[in-house]
Amino acid sequence: MNSENFTLSEKMVPASYVRQASEARRGHEQLIRRLLEQGKCPAEGWSEATVELFLNELAVMDSNNFLGNCGMGEREGRVASDIVARRHYRLIHGIGRSGDIAAVQPKAAGSSLLNKLTNSLALDVLKMAGARSAKSCFVVPMATGMSLTLCFLTLRQRRPDARYVIWPRIDQKSCFKAMVTAGFVPVVVENVLEGDELRTDVEAAERQICRLGAENVLCVHSTTSCFAPRVPDRLEELAVLCAKYDLPHIVNNAYGVQSSKCMHLIQEGARVGRVDAFVQSLDKNFLVPVGGAIIAGFDEAFVEEISKTYPGRASASPSLDLLVTLLTLGAGGYKKLLSDRKEMFALLTEELKKLACAHGERLLHTPHNPISLGWCRWTRSRPSAGTRFAGSCRTPTPTRAPTSTRRPPWASPARTWRCASNGWTSASRRCGRRRMRLKVARRRRAHFHIQKVPKSRNLQIELPLYSSAAKARPNDCSRPSSVDGRVASRTKVPSDNNTQ
Repeated sequence: MNSENFTLSEKMVPASYVRQASEARRGHEQLIRRLLEQGKCPAEGWSEATVELFLNELAVMDSNNFLGNCGMGEREGRVASDIVARRHYRLIHGIGRSGDIAAVQPKAAGSSLLNKLTNSLALDVLKMAGARSAKSCFVVPMATGMSLTLCFLTLRQRRPDARYVIWPRIDQKSCFKAMVTAGFVPVVVENVLEGDELRTDVEAAERQICRLGAENVLCVHSTTSCFAPRVPDRLEELAVLCAKYDLPHIVNNAYGVQSSKCMHLIQEGARVGRVDAFVQSLDKNFLVPVGGAIIAGFDEAFVEEISKTYPGRASASPSLDLLVTLLTLGAGGYKKLLSDRKEMFALLTEELKKLACAHGERLLHTPHNPISLGWCRWTRSRPSAGTRFAGSCRTPTPTRAPTSTRRPPWASPARTWRCASNGWTSASRRCGRRRMRLKVARRRRAHFHIQKVPKSRNLQIELPLYSSAAKARPNDCSRPSSVDGRVASRTKVPSDNNTQ
């Protein structure tokens, strides 16, 4: 409805009512106009009516929704199911063209506008989260692992002779497979234990670069978001290292947008050294379905080069989901989510500390990890600082108590673990565990009712249907003994000592 149509409506509806409707419509249009002018996330979230009005306006701009349109090519946006069409708001053409995922489509002005707006809002949110110097970004319809692969393949064009990727170890398959899928050899740099934290060994990374030769190294692949006791990499030091040897630096920031600490590390790394691109997941940071990621960087030309590496067009679903979410939340709503997450993390930390103390255990002290906590299930003596581990975490071995530590005479030094309070486990606790094991064993035996019979007959054992032992019955156990159970037979009757 435009102004002309509202004027014509006054012939059938009182003018005062039409003016009210026109003013209400103008309120929606002003929000859309401000979005198109600024290209930033609105301060306050939109209503569902405004969001749907905007999406419908975008949809009618695509050629597949033109009145009287009859598409005859292979890319005409034809959809057989109306349910599928409604699910995508009839934005069927997708985004990008064969040569560039960020290019404009001649037949889909609405979908192209949606793509440009989503990328603009995503950049605004990344700056708001902490990466204030980010120059460009784009939404790609792939998860974090494949998005990292796309970055590595782009760097191959710049460094065709490079084969290796320097990678401070993080035990997540997608990170490792991203490098292998791109055809490169990961050079794993093991972490160092500092207190309870596993931290980056920057000196070891530099030794690997010198050993392999900087010209043979594609990039340094670092990580911000990880699980305790692993903590984010020393991004600033790695960025300085990359600038020193003129190496690209790709950051896996899968969970990091929700953490101001992770975003600050990326910002500072770009300020003091070199960060070429950082990748973050849509579902983990923006509460949308799985299947999308944001590739961002501090060099607009390099980010554009990555977008041109993507082959063919792409699905608009991740871009549509992110656009709708950001318009619904607004900048204020997203900031509130970030603030609430930080408060909940602090609360979770305090409560887990209390729970660990109540059970004689210990919560790992990992202050450099702002998104994950580690629980020391068995309290054992800690290795000395500087110990080098092959994996993300390693269980310390039990040790004897020092001679200066007093312990009860019943405490076996070879089988007693050191507690969080630096004391010894009590005998009552160990006896309680032994009694619990005996109770469990009795309950398991209670499932079986064994009847002693003469040797000339088979031993009949009733196994309830719900018993786990029914799955492990002998092969000749096939005849049902009753409605409630099955019959297991044996050719030999055990002696009286073994019969229960």
